[in-house]
Amino acid sequence: MKNIVCFGEVLWDVFPTHKKIGGAPLNVALRLKSLDNNVSIISRIGDDKKGRKIKKHLLKQGVNVANLQIDTQLKTGKVKVMLNAKGSASYDIMFPRAWDKITLTDTSKSITQHADAFIYGSLVARDDISRASLYALLKLAKYKIFDINLRAPYYTKEVLNHLMNEADFIKFNDEEIFEIGEALHSQTHSLEQNITFLAEQTNTKTICVTKGRHGAILYYNGTFYYNSGYQIEVVDTVGAGDSFLATLISKLLKGDNPQEAIDYACAIGALVAGSEGANPQFSTEDINAFIYPN
Repeated sequence: MKNIVCFGEVLWDVFPTHKKIGGAPLNVALRLKSLDNNVSIISRIGDDKKGRKIKKHLLKQGVNVANLQIDTQLKTGKVKVMLNAKGSASYDIMFPRAWDKITLTDTSKSITQHADAFIYGSLVARDDISRASLYALLKLAKYKIFDINLRAPYYTKEVLNHLMNEADFIKFNDEEIFEIGEALHSQTHSLEQNITFLAEQTNTKTICVTKGRHGAILYYNGTFYYNSGYQIEVVDTVGAGDSFLATLISKLLKGDNPQEAIDYACAIGALVAGSEGANPQFSTEDINAFIYPN
């Protein structure tokens, strides 16, 4: 069992017909917990009904909320989610919200220092206060996993560069790696060559790129591992990449074979895309039956 800290936004995803608790770090935290890890979250909620519901939900799932701060000025995070006919999402992210003002505390420093892994994204760095707290915690973390989450207009090349150079492991989607590769003057259109280019540029040993329904590619200790995806009817893609990342991290941290890790992670990502909301629950039997159908 590994001790893992997730840093960043917690919020409500508001769909046209319903709303769900979400935010990439929260989604990752919940999936990691379901995979038998000790998980803590560092974030901030408003002193409101929506914030209390998030805290209650995390507690019920067994996530450590000792570092879930309460803001008396700003409301709990909210994102308006629009789905197209294929279930792919676009987002309108309210600003500013409580998670933009995550402050640095002694308890957040201590829990980060003692964790086996520290997971962070790029969206939380949109505000000076949360960004300063993140930068300080990155100096203390042992193993740093950067989940790139490009949401215009909330990122800059300078901040992305800093966060990539701090990371031991970076996760992109296929659009993000080409955009960032181009910004850093990569001369290639090959996915693999862009991966090795960015690994060298940022001195990062592990890079993973998700490719939607076409699976994912993992660069790990100088070797490429591939999964070409699983067939599933997409309901909505919200949280699929988060569950994929959580599963891959959990497997790799526990010493599983990288090929088995990426296969299992792609399966869980596909199952999430085939379900409503970011955090559906699956049994081990469900997952194995999906990967190995009769």
